[in-house]
Amino acid sequence: MTRVTNGIATLKRRKRILKQTRGYFGNKSRLYRYAKDAYWRAGAYAFRDRRKKKSEFRQLWIIRINAACWAAGISYSRLIHGLKTLEITLNRKQLSELAIRNEAGFKTLIEQVLNAKSAAPQAEEKQPVHSKKMGAAKKSNPKAMKKTDAPHS
Repeated sequence: MTRVTNGIATLKRRKRILKQTRGYFGNKSRLYRYAKDAYWRAGAYAFRDRRKKKSEFRQLWIIRINAACWAAGISYSRLIHGLKTLEITLNRKQLSELAIRNEAGFKTLIEQVLNAKSAAPQAEEKQPVHSKKMGAAKKSNPKAMKKTDAPHS
């Protein structure tokens, strides 16, 4: 009986990988052994960077909005907080495009935020409440004590 090597499937698989790595530098485009590694690594980078691209664009939009805010005399965080309190639902991509393409519209948005802030009454600051019982209970309870809190003998 003849020996079966499944050469057709092997050649097909190798040809597919080499076709995918066409244009890679050096042996990564010519030799199967190196092409296979480069192909898998490229796939891993592509998977990672498809997700990373989203956060990079968000960072870019925030930088653009921040620059436009400082030019108008308000900080980015105050603008975002003001928009949330006014219940204006514009995402950062929309705000960035508005700041770049329609400066007058962006300034009216900032004016709305500033007017809402000046019209809102100032909230009283609450003082933190400290209880002596909580601290005493913690120390008196041996189960609540950590090993570092235990007395040294």
